[in-house]
Amino acid sequence: MPDANRAAFIPADAITPERDITHEHFAPGDRIVVIKGVDDGTLWGDAMTVVTPSWHTPTNEDGWRLRNPEGGARSFITGHPRYLVHLSAHCPDCLIYQRALQDYLVPKFPGAEAVDVGWYSITELNQLVHVADGRAGIR
Repeated sequence: MPDANRAAFIPADAITPERDITHEHFAPGDRIVVIKGVDDGTLWGDAMTVVTPSWHTPTNEDGWRLRNPEGGARSFITGHPRYLVHLSAHCPDCLIYQRALQDYLVPKFPGAEAVDVGWYSITELNQLVHVADGRAGIR
């Protein structure tokens, strides 16, 4: 993952909150990415491995426990299925979502430096949460 600057402004994300993807779309062992921004005209994000089902507290829905191969303090986090994209060219649903994000984000950040659009944060319970899914009292 590149060292990213925070976007000077956070563009609204109308794509991810409307993504209709089921929990069953992913399975343990799947390699995924959570797209976090743009780097030199391409999307970038955090690549992880799906480990096991886990309750996603910020949305009160089924989520997935994810393992970050980089390890560290946050080796395992829980994310909602709509945040995840398969790292495979054989998944039409994920490719459509990825293309929609690319068409939306890349024109907003034409520079060569990596930019984090700031749509995600991690709660104290290691839950990955999208800005549209935050609930009062969750940080």
